[in-house]
Amino acid sequence: MRNLNEQRRREQPLAATSLSDKPCGDYPNTKSARLTDQITVVVADDHPAIREGLVKILESEKDIKIVAEAEDGEEVCVLYDQFLPDVLILDLRLPKKDGIQVLHQLMSRRLSKPRVIIMTSYDSEHDICQAARAGVKAFLVKVAGPQQIREAVRLVADGETYFPAEVRSKLTESLSQAELSKREIEVLEKMARGKSNKEIGVALYISEGTVKYHVNSILRKLNAIGRAEAIAIAARRGLLQVGWHSECRVAVTDFSLGKAKPRTGSK
Repeated sequence: MRNLNEQRRREQPLAATSLSDKPCGDYPNTKSARLTDQITVVVADDHPAIREGLVKILESEKDIKIVAEAEDGEEVCVLYDQFLPDVLILDLRLPKKDGIQVLHQLMSRRLSKPRVIIMTSYDSEHDICQAARAGVKAFLVKVAGPQQIREAVRLVADGETYFPAEVRSKLTESLSQAELSKREIEVLEKMARGKSNKEIGVALYISEGTVKYHVNSILRKLNAIGRAEAIAIAARRGLLQVGWHSECRVAVTDFSLGKAKPRTGSK
């Protein structure tokens, strides 16, 4: 990876290399600021096969140039500062820093915001909404076709947005629903692991009454009649963290098959 990026650095025009020594906010990342007619792109994904596929799809076009590849979130930030690409293609699940953390870091410290395309296998309502709120210009799933990917890169490079119909639908649905607070997400995750109100209170250092208040709020916001349905809805929307325990999966499966009964006695 390092050797490939070193090679691409040497291929950059001299003026472009000198720009990378300046603070990012000093140079607007706009089409008019390009030194060549080519759209420069940084690709970030921790799977080599995915990166290789994207490079082949994009470098077959004369107007697109891959200037660097990153395999983790920290490397993305370093390479973005170094190359100042017109477009960043970013995976949501990356080692060291995930895609959302990278987005917040890049967006928060620049006068001119990066033009980012999320390309991921995860397209839950929660993932899409998080990315949109962080300022991404496009959201694609990894089953997207070559022409769709090229079109997204060109549109985003020109300052446009690109959200396919299925992504727009999920985004609209997510934005229309009440958002859970950080504490409610914590309670929800404990619920998904089968914890009682008392156990949740002990784990989060809050009273059992406060836990019950949060549980009722979760059920109301998710429009669920009980815990099992709330867990199923949360899983579908992507509100539960990756790596949740098998008992949560069982609860969701049981509910979807009509086996689970709402726990109305101890909300």
